[in-house]
Amino acid sequence: MSLKHGLLGLLNYGPMTGYELDKAFRVSLSFFWQAKTSQIYRELDAMELCGWLTSERIIQSEKPNKRVYTITNSGKEALADWLSLPGSDIDHAMRVKSAFLMRVFFAGETSTEQALKMLRSYRENCLERIKGMNDAYEAISEYGMVISNNKKSKYWEIVALYGDVFFDAGLAWADKAIALLEEEK
Repeated sequence: MSLKHGLLGLLNYGPMTGYELDKAFRVSLSFFWQAKTSQIYRELDAMELCGWLTSERIIQSEKPNKRVYTITNSGKEALADWLSLPGSDIDHAMRVKSAFLMRVFFAGETSTEQALKMLRSYRENCLERIKGMNDAYEAISEYGMVISNNKKSKYWEIVALYGDVFFDAGLAWADKAIALLEEEK
Protein backbone atom coordinates (compact mmCIF):
# COMPACT_ATOMS: atom_id res chain seq x y z
CA MET A 1 0.00 0.00 0.00
CA SER A 2 1.07 3.51 -0.47
CA LEU A 3 -0.04 6.66 1.22
CA LYS A 4 -1.63 7.95 -1.97
CA HIS A 5 -3.93 4.93 -2.19
CA GLY A 6 -5.00 5.37 1.41
CA LEU A 7 -5.82 9.02 0.71
CA LEU A 8 -7.67 8.11 -2.48
CA GLY A 9 -9.67 5.56 -0.51
CA LEU A 10 -10.67 8.16 2.06
CA LEU A 11 -11.56 10.72 -0.63
CA ASN A 12 -13.67 8.11 -2.36
CA TYR A 13 -16.10 8.50 0.56
CA GLY A 14 -16.49 12.20 -0.13
CA PRO A 15 -14.69 15.54 -0.42
CA MET A 16 -12.49 16.50 2.54
CA THR A 17 -10.08 19.20 3.57
CA GLY A 18 -6.46 18.34 4.22
CA TYR A 19 -7.16 18.69 7.94
CA GLU A 20 -10.12 16.29 7.71
CA LEU A 21 -8.04 13.80 5.71
CA ASP A 22 -5.22 13.98 8.24
CA LYS A 23 -7.68 13.39 11.09
CA ALA A 24 -9.48 10.56 9.27
CA PHE A 25 -6.15 8.94 8.45
CA ARG A 26 -4.96 9.11 12.05
CA VAL A 27 -8.08 7.59 13.56
CA SER A 28 -8.64 4.90 10.95
CA LEU A 29 -5.39 3.87 9.25
CA SER A 30 -2.52 4.96 11.48
CA PHE A 31 -2.24 1.76 13.50
CA PHE A 32 -0.97 -0.04 10.38
CA TRP A 33 0.26 2.83 8.16
CA GLN A 34 1.92 5.91 9.59
CA ALA A 35 2.19 9.24 7.81
CA LYS A 36 3.18 12.69 8.93
CA THR A 37 0.90 15.62 8.16
CA SER A 38 3.54 17.06 5.83
CA GLN A 39 3.64 13.77 3.88
CA ILE A 40 -0.13 13.82 3.49
CA TYR A 41 -0.12 17.35 2.07
CA ARG A 42 2.82 16.53 -0.22
CA GLU A 43 0.94 13.50 -1.59
CA LEU A 44 -2.22 15.56 -2.08
CA ASP A 45 -0.29 18.06 -4.18
CA ALA A 46 1.33 15.28 -6.24
CA MET A 47 -1.99 13.50 -6.77
CA GLU A 48 -3.59 16.72 -7.93
CA LEU A 49 -0.79 17.12 -10.48
CA CYS A 50 -1.50 13.54 -11.65
CA GLY A 51 -5.16 14.42 -12.08
CA TRP A 52 -6.32 11.97 -9.41
CA LEU A 53 -8.02 14.71 -7.42
CA THR A 54 -9.01 18.32 -7.63
CA SER A 55 -9.04 20.96 -4.96
CA GLU A 56 -11.08 24.05 -4.35
CA ARG A 57 -10.01 26.88 -2.09
CA ILE A 58 -12.87 28.01 0.15
CA ILE A 59 -12.60 31.58 1.44
CA GLN A 60 -13.90 31.95 4.99
CA SER A 61 -14.29 35.17 6.92
CA GLU A 62 -14.43 33.83 10.49
CA LYS A 63 -11.89 31.02 10.05
CA PRO A 64 -8.75 30.45 7.98
CA ASN A 65 -9.37 29.62 4.34
CA LYS A 66 -9.53 25.93 3.54
CA ARG A 67 -8.85 23.70 0.58
CA VAL A 68 -11.35 20.91 -0.16
CA TYR A 69 -10.12 17.89 -2.11
CA THR A 70 -12.32 15.73 -4.33
CA ILE A 71 -11.36 12.48 -6.06
CA THR A 72 -11.63 12.53 -9.86
CA ASN A 73 -12.69 9.70 -12.17
CA SER A 74 -8.99 9.15 -12.89
CA GLY A 75 -8.36 8.86 -9.14
CA LYS A 76 -11.22 6.38 -8.79
CA GLU A 77 -9.70 4.31 -11.61
CA ALA A 78 -6.27 4.40 -9.92
CA LEU A 79 -7.85 3.24 -6.65
CA ALA A 80 -9.80 0.47 -8.41
CA ASP A 81 -6.65 -0.68 -10.25
CA TRP A 82 -4.70 -0.81 -7.00
CA LEU A 83 -7.50 -2.71 -5.22
CA SER A 84 -7.65 -5.28 -8.04
CA LEU A 85 -3.92 -6.12 -7.96
CA PRO A 86 -3.12 -9.75 -7.18
CA GLY A 87 -2.27 -10.39 -3.53
CA SER A 88 1.49 -9.91 -3.92
CA ASP A 89 1.53 -7.81 -0.76
CA ILE A 90 0.20 -10.72 1.33
CA ASP A 91 3.64 -12.33 1.50
CA HIS A 92 5.11 -9.00 2.57
CA ALA A 93 2.46 -8.69 5.31
CA MET A 94 3.68 -11.96 6.80
CA ARG A 95 7.26 -10.71 7.21
CA VAL A 96 8.44 -9.02 10.34
CA LYS A 97 11.21 -6.46 10.17
CA SER A 98 11.71 -5.05 13.63
CA ALA A 99 14.73 -3.27 15.07
CA PHE A 100 13.10 -3.78 18.48
CA LEU A 101 13.04 -7.56 18.08
CA MET A 102 16.65 -7.45 16.91
CA ARG A 103 17.52 -5.64 20.18
CA VAL A 104 15.60 -8.27 22.17
CA PHE A 105 17.41 -11.05 20.31
CA PHE A 106 20.77 -9.63 21.39
CA ALA A 107 19.67 -8.48 24.86
CA GLY A 108 21.72 -11.30 26.38
CA GLU A 109 24.63 -8.88 25.96
CA THR A 110 22.99 -6.57 28.52
CA SER A 111 21.77 -6.92 32.07
CA THR A 112 18.49 -8.64 32.86
CA GLU A 113 17.26 -5.37 34.39
CA GLN A 114 17.96 -3.50 31.15
CA ALA A 115 16.13 -6.16 29.14
CA LEU A 116 13.20 -6.09 31.56
CA LYS A 117 13.02 -2.31 31.31
CA MET A 118 12.85 -2.58 27.51
CA LEU A 119 10.15 -5.25 27.64
CA ARG A 120 8.09 -3.37 30.22
CA SER A 121 8.25 -0.28 28.03
CA TYR A 122 7.03 -2.36 25.08
CA ARG A 123 4.23 -3.75 27.25
CA GLU A 124 3.10 -0.25 28.25
CA ASN A 125 3.14 0.79 24.60
CA CYS A 126 0.90 -2.18 23.75
CA LEU A 127 -1.54 -1.13 26.47
CA GLU A 128 -1.64 2.42 25.07
CA ARG A 129 -2.23 1.11 21.56
CA ILE A 130 -5.03 -1.15 22.76
CA LYS A 131 -6.72 1.85 24.37
CA GLY A 132 -6.11 3.83 21.16
CA MET A 133 -8.04 1.27 19.15
CA ASN A 134 -11.19 2.78 20.65
CA ASP A 135 -10.50 5.81 18.44
CA ALA A 136 -10.50 3.52 15.40
CA TYR A 137 -13.87 2.06 16.36
CA GLU A 138 -15.30 5.53 16.98
CA ALA A 139 -14.06 6.58 13.53
CA ILE A 140 -15.69 3.52 11.97
CA SER A 141 -18.96 4.48 13.59
CA GLU A 142 -18.63 8.18 12.71
CA TYR A 143 -17.56 7.72 9.09
CA GLY A 144 -19.88 4.77 8.65
CA MET A 145 -22.81 7.10 9.32
CA VAL A 146 -21.41 9.71 6.92
CA ILE A 147 -20.99 7.30 4.02
CA SER A 148 -24.15 5.31 4.86
CA ASN A 149 -22.59 2.09 3.62
CA ASN A 150 -22.52 -0.83 6.07
CA LYS A 151 -20.45 -2.97 3.69
CA LYS A 152 -17.59 -0.47 3.62
CA SER A 153 -17.59 0.12 7.36
CA LYS A 154 -17.63 -3.67 7.90
CA TYR A 155 -14.22 -3.86 6.18
CA TRP A 156 -12.94 -1.04 8.38
CA GLU A 157 -14.08 -3.10 11.35
CA ILE A 158 -12.22 -6.16 10.02
CA VAL A 159 -8.97 -4.16 9.83
CA ALA A 160 -9.54 -2.75 13.32
CA LEU A 161 -10.03 -6.33 14.53
CA TYR A 162 -6.56 -7.11 13.15
CA GLY A 163 -5.21 -4.22 15.21
CA ASP A 164 -6.93 -5.54 18.34
CA VAL A 165 -5.49 -9.02 17.89
CA PHE A 166 -2.04 -7.68 16.95
CA PHE A 167 -1.71 -5.50 20.04
CA ASP A 168 -3.23 -8.18 22.29
CA ALA A 169 -0.64 -10.63 20.94
CA GLY A 170 2.15 -8.13 21.64
CA LEU A 171 0.89 -7.71 25.19
CA ALA A 172 0.67 -11.48 25.75
CA TRP A 173 4.19 -11.94 24.33
CA ALA A 174 5.59 -9.19 26.56
CA ASP A 175 3.96 -10.71 29.64
CA LYS A 176 5.45 -14.14 28.86
CA ALA A 177 8.89 -12.68 28.07
CA ILE A 178 8.90 -10.65 31.30
CA ALA A 179 7.87 -13.72 33.30
CA LEU A 180 10.71 -15.74 31.75
CA LEU A 181 13.28 -13.11 32.68
CA GLU A 182 11.87 -12.61 36.17
CA GLU A 183 12.35 -16.35 36.81
CA GLU A 184 16.12 -15.75 36.38
CA LYS A 185 16.26 -13.24 39.20
